[in-house]
Parts: sequence; structure tokens; C-alpha cells
Amino acid sequence: MRIILELEATDLEHFEQAMERANHAVRQIDEHDIVEAAKHALDHLPLADVPAYVRQRLQQAQRLLAMIEDDAWALPMPERGQVLRTLAYVADPEDLVADHIQVIGLLDDAIMLELLLRDQRHALDAWRDFCAFRNAFDEAPHAAARVRQAARLARRRKGLLERMRRRALRDSARAVSVEPGRARRQTA
Repeated sequence: MRIILELEATDLEHFEQAMERANHAVRQIDEHDIVEAAKHALDHLPLADVPAYVRQRLQQAQRLLAMIEDDAWALPMPERGQVLRTLAYVADPEDLVADHIQVIGLLDDAIMLELLLRDQRHALDAWRDFCAFRNAFDEAPHAAARVRQAARLARRRKGLLERMRRRALRDSARAVSVEPGRARRQTA
């Protein structure tokens, strides 16, 4: 089943307030603390009876955590800031519906994460490709081979970051059309 929600401008105010709290957190709180708070929140959510559509978005948030902690990937700004904003939202205890309320408690989180993760999909795709490339390397027996592997990995990372930014720029060029009273995202 597919459910489509149309959010009016007044509906979006709730999400905008949550994003403002997340933006404030990114400006005021150390990156490490945001990451740890998001880990804690994800580890303590009541996931046993959570619907699949909510669980899938929370798993994507866990992928964001893994990506931002990957030192070899070293996601640069401004994308790093966008991921931190998403993680700050995940860690926010003041969301719309208390998370402990079965089924609907995480529904607002799933909606917000869907909106945020759409903007992060190119970063996650590039990181996934980077990990696959990195994992294809064998343990090099001597230093010269390890240096060559590191150089190849650095070139691959640079190319993937460029691809990620091109795709994000392309998407932003065709992103949002606004109708009176509601915002609708165009899809390719």
C-alpha cells in the first residue's frame, strides 16, 4: 500500500520548528555529542512493534551515523552539516508525538526522516560505492602497495564526492514547485 500525504503550510510549521531546533543544535553542540545523542536515541527507540516504513527510515539514519563516523570517507562540509542536522533531529526528544506511543509515536519521525533522507540519498549512495571500492582491496603485503591503494582510494573518494554534488545540484534545479497553499516535491 502506498500512502501519499499532502502537507499544508500550517502542517509544515511543526516540521520547520523541529528543523530549527536541529539547526540550533548543530550550531551550538559539538559534533561528537550530536552523534552520541543520535546513537542513544536510535538504540533506545521502541522498535519491536514498529511498522516497516518507520523501521526503514530509522535504518537509514543508522547508515548516516556509520557514514559520518567513517574517517576514510571524511564527508566534507556542507554535506557533513546536513547529516549532523538530520542526526540532531533524530536525537531531539521534543518531537511532535512521543516516541513511546505504539505505531504513531514514530510516524512523525518517519515523515521528517523521509524528507531529510531524500536530501541525503546522493551522499549515502556515494559512501556505499566508496565502501564497496575500499572493501575490494586485499591486505597489501608491503608499504609501497598500501601507498598505491591509498592513492587509488583517495582518487575514488574525490570522484564520488564530485558525483554526489553534481547529482544534488541537478536535483535542486528541479526540486520544488510551490502551489498556493501547499508545497509539492517533483520526482524524476
